[in-house]
Amino acid sequence: MNAQGGGNTLLWIAQILLAGVFLFRGVSKLLAYEELVKAPEMRGKAKGVGMSQGLASIVGLLELAGAVGVVLPVDPWPPNILLRLAAAGLALLMVVAGIYHIRRQETAAPSVTLFLLALFVIIGRSR
Repeated sequence: MNAQGGGNTLLWIAQILLAGVFLFRGVSKLLAYEELVKAPEMRGKAKGVGMSQGLASIVGLLELAGAVGVVLPVDPWPPNILLRLAAAGLALLMVVAGIYHIRRQETAAPSVTLFLLALFVIIGRSR
């Protein structure tokens, strides 16, 4: 396998990881809002989730759209435009999520990790 093929495989692994994580997150925000609200309370944090069900639904839909966009096999525009836009949307969502968690004095490590993974996909598919 040449270097180009290995890089493409690594990018596909990153894209599938992104899609899987955001598919799970999006579905949980849409279908399991009550459990989402209870999670901070179960960890001993009395603050609650700080997000209305409507906002959680919007974020969930954005996460689902991004998840589909990073693995969609068809791109109607020039090569990888839709894929890079989807990854950029997920990266932007993770910047907002990181700020949200930092303001709540929680760890932003998962948001930073997903941001870097999305950035890797954007840069890797720019060639």
